[in-house]
Amino acid sequence: MRRHRLLSLLCLLIVSVFALPAAAHGAGHRASRATTSTAACAAADVDVTGATLEKATDATLCLLNRERSQRGMKPLQLDPKLGRAARAHSQDMVKRQYFEHESQDGRTPFQRMLATRYVPKGASWTLGENIGWGTLDLAQPGALVKAWMDSPGHRANILNPRFREIGIGIVPGVPLHDEEGQPGATYTTDFGQHS
Repeated sequence: MRRHRLLSLLCLLIVSVFALPAAAHGAGHRASRATTSTAACAAADVDVTGATLEKATDATLCLLNRERSQRGMKPLQLDPKLGRAARAHSQDMVKRQYFEHESQDGRTPFQRMLATRYVPKGASWTLGENIGWGTLDLAQPGALVKAWMDSPGHRANILNPRFREIGIGIVPGVPLHDEEGQPGATYTTDFGQHS
């Protein structure tokens, strides 16, 4: 009998910092892909492999935005800087075999996101993070989004109306030693908004 594992760590890491408004800055740093297309959400059951990472990312974004849309909220847009922070954290957790918001080098999610220069100097910001992992079909985007929506802290991040952008970092592999060697995936979603 094959055993499925799903762990999702509650994150109430939402911090707002208000500073003096920054000088006008361009919005050209933002990038977006499909957010709620039928094709993207249809990939909710995709198995995460190196070849399916883009599909899994699009499906995750689509499912998160579907949850927001059902509540009359604006969709999240993919941000490449938040995406780099999220991918790097998922990769680090798998490589170093830990499952925490704080990196083993002591950096917090906020420090990792701010290091990408996502927030312009002097701007106010709100940031948050959800992490999770699973094996077999519990590693698929639909299973992770469902687990997050069933968790009050994760749900609060997903449905936070302040958040406008997201970085999604999904990597094949699990962050903790799995004696059964089942295939799995690790997810980090970094949420953000700045003035």
